[in-house]
Amino acid sequence: MKNNQLFRRKPLSHVLQQVANGESEAGSTKLLRHLKAKDLVAFGIAAIIGAGVFSTIGSASAQGGPGVVLLFIFTALACSFAAFAYAEFASMVPVSGSAYTYSYVAFGELMAWFIGWALIMEYSVGNVTVAVSWSDYFTTLLEKIRIPGLCPEGIHLPAWAGMDFFSARRGYQEAAQLLAAGTSASALTPFQQTAYEAWQSAPRLAGLRLIADLPAIIIVLLITRLIYIGIRETRNASNIMVAIKLAVVILVIAVGFFFVDTSNWSPFLPNGIGGVLAGVSAVFFAYIGFDAISTTAEECVNPERDLPRGIIGAIVICTLLYILVALVLTGMVSYTHLGVGDPLAFVFEKVNMHWFSGIIAVSAVVAMASVLLVFQLGQPRIWLAMSRDGLLPQRFARIHPRYKTPSFATLATMWAVVIPTLLIPSDVVLDLCSMGTLFAFVLVCGGVLVLQNDPNRPQGRFRTPYINGRYAMPLLFAIAALLTYRYAPQWCSGLVSWNSFSEFLHTLPQWIFLIVTLLLTVLSYRHRLSLIPVLGLIFCLYMMVQIQAKSWLGFFIWLLAGLTIYFSYSYRHSNLRFRPHESKQ
Repeated sequence: MKNNQLFRRKPLSHVLQQVANGESEAGSTKLLRHLKAKDLVAFGIAAIIGAGVFSTIGSASAQGGPGVVLLFIFTALACSFAAFAYAEFASMVPVSGSAYTYSYVAFGELMAWFIGWALIMEYSVGNVTVAVSWSDYFTTLLEKIRIPGLCPEGIHLPAWAGMDFFSARRGYQEAAQLLAAGTSASALTPFQQTAYEAWQSAPRLAGLRLIADLPAIIIVLLITRLIYIGIRETRNASNIMVAIKLAVVILVIAVGFFFVDTSNWSPFLPNGIGGVLAGVSAVFFAYIGFDAISTTAEECVNPERDLPRGIIGAIVICTLLYILVALVLTGMVSYTHLGVGDPLAFVFEKVNMHWFSGIIAVSAVVAMASVLLVFQLGQPRIWLAMSRDGLLPQRFARIHPRYKTPSFATLATMWAVVIPTLLIPSDVVLDLCSMGTLFAFVLVCGGVLVLQNDPNRPQGRFRTPYINGRYAMPLLFAIAALLTYRYAPQWCSGLVSWNSFSEFLHTLPQWIFLIVTLLLTVLSYRHRLSLIPVLGLIFCLYMMVQIQAKSWLGFFIWLLAGLTIYFSYSYRHSNLRFRPHESKQ
């Protein structure tokens, strides 16, 4: 096998011609173009304003205090740098596939496969997390519905209908051991109590306990049906849901402003910068939705113009809203009380506006449904693009003759979410989702840098503003090194204070970050690299470093599994293998 065959690049002319002809190698027809800039901004808001503002902002505030606004600014800045790179590629390569297609043009087939495989993980495990989170919000809302004479204490679903099988079994085993040791049932954690009840009360079929998160499964099926029947219907539903949750978020900011006590903003950084950065994984998860916008390129009326506007516009609007909500929350009550699952409802109950918490509960259900909609929309279009290139079976590129949507890929996405929802606890997949997304962001930023000095690079209608990094990067590197040595000496000592190979593995992500940053600083000086994509790559890589080492291990295992599939199927079926004259080595 020749090494250059692994990095054969797909010419952009072939990509564009493939779409222009309305027919891929798999014999698909064209997707319908119904999306405009405002629809793309709405998709971005639909994906970004979700659990971040209705849930995780509470735990992040409890850890970081009022200074959590710095985390939102930092995360938004990192995503904005990456968004510029996405916008440039989206303008240059206005086809489905997002970072996968961009990497195929910039780096070649093997790297494109890696990023496509990482995106499959991102969307699949991300959708599991969102579906389970929606189920939690929906269940809480049902419990607040009180109908005199019918359900005066609210509607309560059976415990076995609200969690996955393995979580129930684990919680039951923990509870059983504690009860056997003499612990009272009231002393068990809420999770252990629910799991114990679910395991005990679950119906059985052939000896197997039937335990499943039914609300999560039902919402996935409903969302899949909507996406399956057409992009126009999906757009309309998204716009309605975005209008509802934007109205509620703005109302929260406007009403909450009158209850702000500025003394709650002191101390601003109670746990230092470390406390702020502790919530980086959860907060970043709230921002990953803009990646899905670029997967809809072939359904945009004017993708070269509207995709950059949609991506950047969504991030700017959502960041402003997140900062204002964080300031209102930490101003209404002390940050020490915000470590709850429903912080918005909690703070308004604290000021005796109980009726407002009901509105927030309804809007949270709508908000999480819109996030799931956009994520479920993005995944099939990644598979569509990979199938067109021969890296996946041709059925993934099949377009429904009536609805003009990727029908098989949409159904495959549904099962890729439903099955893990039945079996896998959602708390184990959040970091993996962030890893896959950040990996995509790093490669997209790197792709812009690779094409920067290519005289034959395609010209799009949007270009990342060029700022010469020759002197800026060495200066920023020196400043960052001094600040780290002064305010985070434990980070520096952690690089060398290991006594075994296993301890070294825990520092490996930090070493990767340091080496890559130093290399980019040198390359910026030698080749006058553009500062914005360089900073985007560094910021995203830094956030990857903040994710625990076991998630890095899980991510590498996922990539190795993907590598096995690539060499056993994709390499042999790649269209470029049969059309070597069309590839660029």
